[in-house]
Amino acid sequence: VIQSADVYAAGEVKSDHKFEEYEKARKEEKHHKHLEELGGLGAVAAGTFALHEKHAEKKDPERAHRHKIEEEIAAAA
Repeated sequence: VIQSADVYAAGEVKSDHKFEEYEKARKEEKHHKHLEELGGLGAVAAGTFALHEKHAEKKDPERAHRHKIEEEIAAAA
């Protein structure tokens, strides 16, 4: 049994498909932007940790070598 809604909707399949593609692309772009922002925050955190270790290296001469290594690892990240 064919209903009138099925007949009218048949012509709109392409426009719905384009809308779905647009929404999918928009969602993917938003996801990548979010990941990019998280990457930036990670870089800031690594830099902050490197500065902390550099400071700790000066304050704690007994473990200066350990702090120096951790600083270099954080700076590489």
